[in-house]
Amino acid sequence: MEQETSEQGAKDRCGSTWRMKGGHMCGCGSGGAFYGLGFIGALVYYLSTATSLWDGFIGILKAIVWPAFLVYEVMKFLGM
Repeated sequence: MEQETSEQGAKDRCGSTWRMKGGHMCGCGSGGAFYGLGFIGALVYYLSTATSLWDGFIGILKAIVWPAFLVYEVMKFLGM
């Protein structure tokens, strides 16, 4: 199967046409939006509960990897 060019576009499973931009598919931003909002929420939470500079630094790192904490807690809840 040939790679689509920016003029041709590419069809998704639903049949709509996406345009290529710089070799990447455009139009799939919902996952990034979910992660971004979660990152901001986690950052606000961890920084507001920090009692020292070191706690704030650890809070920033935790905010970056918040999906890992979510998956861990869900798997623990399901007994996996």
